[in-house]
Amino acid sequence: MTTGTTGTADEAPLFGPESRFHAFFDDPRWALAMIRATVLEAAHPQIGAALADNSTFMAHPWRRLRNTFLSMRRMFDADPAVREREAARLNRLHARMSGSDSRGRPYDAMDRATRAWVVATLFESAVTMCRLSGQPLDQDTMEHMYAEYRVFLAALDGDAGELPEDLHDFWRYFDGVVEDELENTEAARVILYRLFDHLPAPALLDGAPALWAAGRAVVGPLLGAITVASLPEPYRRRAGLPEMPGAPTLMQGAYLAAGLTRFLPDGWLRAETIIETLSLSPDSDDPRARTVAALRARMKRASALLRLLTPLGGDTGPDPFPAARADTAATATTEASGESRRSAEEFFRQVLDQTGDGHLDWPDLAAMARELATRLDLDEPEETRLYDAFAAWWRELQAALDTDGDGRVSAAEYAAAVPSLAGPALIRVAEVLFDATDKDGSGTIDAAEHRALFRTAFHRDLDLTDGTYGRSAFVGDFLSFMSGRRANTPYDPLLADA
Repeated sequence: MTTGTTGTADEAPLFGPESRFHAFFDDPRWALAMIRATVLEAAHPQIGAALADNSTFMAHPWRRLRNTFLSMRRMFDADPAVREREAARLNRLHARMSGSDSRGRPYDAMDRATRAWVVATLFESAVTMCRLSGQPLDQDTMEHMYAEYRVFLAALDGDAGELPEDLHDFWRYFDGVVEDELENTEAARVILYRLFDHLPAPALLDGAPALWAAGRAVVGPLLGAITVASLPEPYRRRAGLPEMPGAPTLMQGAYLAAGLTRFLPDGWLRAETIIETLSLSPDSDDPRARTVAALRARMKRASALLRLLTPLGGDTGPDPFPAARADTAATATTEASGESRRSAEEFFRQVLDQTGDGHLDWPDLAAMARELATRLDLDEPEETRLYDAFAAWWRELQAALDTDGDGRVSAAEYAAAVPSLAGPALIRVAEVLFDATDKDGSGTIDAAEHRALFRTAFHRDLDLTDGTYGRSAFVGDFLSFMSGRRANTPYDPLLADA
């Protein structure tokens, strides 16, 4: 990807496996660079406000990571039809995001200058990543990669006019935005100081909460310190970001260590495989599920050992992982009793509050629609039908549950009402979702269609049925999950898991 790439920069294609950027997909350094780029995006007032109001990155970071990676893969695909389809999907998604920030300033996710800044942060973070890891890009490679990013922006906006044509002018543009426009936004602070400290376990580790909490307590602050140290100095100064002693050395070491993975044999590190494995349920009929189940069993044993090693008796001081131990105890109680229902508070937090802000409003239901549409890769007509169905459900919920008239539903309002959510609008959501999943229009969902939605096994008794899933059964199961708060269903990985 760097200076060792054969051929001149002009000979490499702008898209596809031979592009300069494509090699970053499986580069561990890119994980650090993506975190850095996301903070720079979130520090822009318009982007920060849009993230705060609409994004699920705090409550569902692993889902966001998976979807972002999939989108980037599509946008740099060699097939123009794949790129055009993904660009159209992203534009529809962003067109639904607009509003005002806490200071009354409007934001619009379709603003062209703002979208250019997103692309700019990706390019600049890639260049910085290579420099910090001791593999700086030569001028030809840098210019060609910049051309790739400008074409990426053009695929979204129709042209790349919001980014300077010349790379030399780009650096003046980038420094100007950092100096004059970036702020210490709430979204940036959340990413730096809350996300890593509260990062939920991926599906692979959700059976070992104590072990996950212990590792997160160590790694979380280090990631935050590394990210802060890597940000442009003018922004750190203006935002008043504290820098941990030794953080620059730690940052350099982290990038250098990640860069050493280039000496591993080809194919050993595949980002797509890693992401899918982390999010794979042991109940899946994916062949990798057996490996995941074995890993989960090992993690549970390690978690149990960690609890055994915790000193007993006397005044041991405050429990460093109270939430983790509470989750472990609750899980054990549930498994022992065979109970498969959540409390109203758990259902609100795990399923309804998709953005993690403690309230239910339209962005939460829009996030559900967005995830379902992404899973099923819907075209515009089907996607619009799904969003319209969720919008009708939101109006129904708001009328029934918003007792104080503030335009949103609090956890207390939801728990106090203990409503049955299976009203006409939710039934419509289920019917639209069934139609979208039934790709061949057969009136039933087969194993392949079921797997496309849930990414889990087709849990039907094939000895007693023909292996298909009828409309009434699908609608009934969806309503049972959404209104009965039943846990451990295929919908958990879809709407409840991180």
